[in-house]
Amino acid sequence: MDGTKGSGARVDGGRVPFLNIDLGELPEEPIELYEYAQLANIACGGHAGDAASMNRALRRCMRSRVRAGAHPSYPDREHFGRRSQAVTPAALRSEVRTQCEGLAVVARDLGIVIEAVKPHGALYHDANRDSELAAALIAGAVDVLGGITILGPPGGALASSALAAGLAFAREGFADRGMLPSGELVPRDQPHALVGDPALAAAQAVRLAALGRYDTLCVHGDSPGSVAIARAVREALDAWASATP
Repeated sequence: MDGTKGSGARVDGGRVPFLNIDLGELPEEPIELYEYAQLANIACGGHAGDAASMNRALRRCMRSRVRAGAHPSYPDREHFGRRSQAVTPAALRSEVRTQCEGLAVVARDLGIVIEAVKPHGALYHDANRDSELAAALIAGAVDVLGGITILGPPGGALASSALAAGLAFAREGFADRGMLPSGELVPRDQPHALVGDPALAAAQAVRLAALGRYDTLCVHGDSPGSVAIARAVREALDAWASATP
């Protein structure tokens, strides 16, 4: 991925946030999502995914010329990685290393480089609040993947740990989730947590892009109507880029 160490990373090296989509999570995932993604965060066995799904997702990345990233999580298929776990930094490093290695093995066979890492679900939020967990997560990923870009909230332990490790960091916002003024997500059990209307998601994407504090915006591939949302968001960002000096 483009971008320098210690700065936000952009797929195109420009000012427009790139669209990342969480993929490889569903057995019948819409293939159209790969047409709109610029980075695919591929589930690698923690909350979802196995060797077959990783192979399928990476092949779709190849066909659509989408950059590939790893999407590690707590080992929690029952709750889709959305519940926190009590884990030591050493155990987390080992778990993330194992998940990233599973994806890396498939990627190497296909000649694909894994360029980014974005933690999933509860791990995303826990690591951003705990510098020891953030450092362990990043170390486990770097053990396998080397000089990657880390995706996470604009402020917090993920950003500071990535920069301390000399890695590029992409500040992430969300097009299909409600966001608090702090930049945190509205909890899923509260009203307005999900933005399911493509037009509203597109408007939110443009609003976040115009703030200038996000390098990438996310759409969740497992959300209802994800194809329509991803299409609307990508088209809105492209139009905003063309109209903005």
